[in-house]
Order: sequence, then C-alpha cells, then structure tokens
Amino acid sequence: MNQELIQNLLADLKNADTTVRERAGAQLWRIWFWQKGRSGLAQIEASEELIATGDLLGAEKILTELITELPDFAEAWNRRAVLYYLKKDYVRAIEDCQQVIEIVPWHFGAWHGVGLCWAALGNYAAAIAALRQALEIQPYSIENQRLLLECTAQL
Repeated sequence: MNQELIQNLLADLKNADTTVRERAGAQLWRIWFWQKGRSGLAQIEASEELIATGDLLGAEKILTELITELPDFAEAWNRRAVLYYLKKDYVRAIEDCQQVIEIVPWHFGAWHGVGLCWAALGNYAAAIAALRQALEIQPYSIENQRLLLECTAQL
C-alpha cells in the first residue's frame, strides 16, 4: 500500500467537506478490497453472493480458505467478521476484526464492527472504546457518533 496516499486519505476523512470525506472513504474501501488483486476480490465477491442467497456456510468456507491462503488480506478477515456478526457470533466477529486492525490499524470499518459486537454483547465500556477509535479515524461518522451516544446511555 502506498503510505503517502493512505496518509492523505486518512487526513481527508477529517476534512469538513462531505464530498472530500466520502471520496476518501470510498477510496480506502477500494484499496482494502483490491489489496490482493482481482483474484482476492473475486473470492470476496463470491462469498458476498452466497451471503445474499443465505448460504452463510458456503460463504464462510470461501472466506476461511481465502484467509488461510492470504493471512495478511485484511478485507478477507473483515468480510468474515461481518459474516459472523450476521450469524450473531459476536465473539468470533470481534476476533476477526482484531486481526483486521492488526494488519490495518486505521480500518475504521473494523473498529466500527468491534463496537457493534461489544454493544450486542452488552459490554458498553468496550464498545465505547472501540467506537472512539473509529471516530479518531473518521470523526464525522454520524453512525459511530450515534452508537457512542447509545452505548454511553446504557452505562
């Protein structure tokens, strides 16, 4: 990954201009999805198609094989975390999000996912900590601001 480009995009996430922020967020997602080229993206897309049809086991198999083959592919871990979240397997989703964060510490989607999972488990203090990390990266995220307020109200 081009570190200068990443740093510029991360700075743009903090820009007051909505268009600049949205463009930066979209470009970061594109970088994450394309990290392993067309082949890696094709496998993620195949898993997404299976999820859309309700075949969660098939999608999990594809993602697990992809992670085994390419353990530094952050978005493969993130997609599997989303899958676990859909299955309400919050502990495994958090574990996968933590793998994402280990590879890409500025992955605001993974931090958001950790926050969602901890909130679902009723650990609002941990959810707040994760959401604050997400907001450090993406301070204008209305969704994370809302979740942070909801979790704070639960304490």
